[in-house]
Amino acid sequence: MIRPARLAFCVTALVVAAGAASAQLIEKKAVSLAAAKKVAAAAEAEAMRNKFTMSIAVIDDGGFVVYQETIDETQRGSVETALAKARSALFYKRPTKAFQDALAGGRTALLALPGAIPIEGGIPLSADDRVIGAIGVSGGTSAQDAQVAQAGAAALQ
Repeated sequence: MIRPARLAFCVTALVVAAGAASAQLIEKKAVSLAAAKKVAAAAEAEAMRNKFTMSIAVIDDGGFVVYQETIDETQRGSVETALAKARSALFYKRPTKAFQDALAGGRTALLALPGAIPIEGGIPLSADDRVIGAIGVSGGTSAQDAQVAQAGAAALQ
């Protein structure tokens, strides 16, 4: 048998915990559709300015696509590659260039990391020093992909 005082304490603790959890959910930063479109538009503008054909993927903190677009005449393989770069940047919380540089430095063991893409073009998106999503770009050279992804990421700043 549970004593009334103990029951009241347990109920109060649950209510306080639920309130704290609700506050965390409300305060969580996320990549909204509007933010994703803003990031993609900045990336697209950079690509168009340089006459690059690219696929641009913006994902949320769970790795799901919020917005993706592909410029006309972009090679079809770039669609999936852009998404893979975004997920790599998100899941490892670093630009995919870090993997490219490590591989170039001889660290081949990173090829065993699930989902690690060692090609520039994936950049985490942050808010309040927290990764909230990522952008991935594919279609050009590694440096071109990174240039376009950086332009997109900068749109959140």
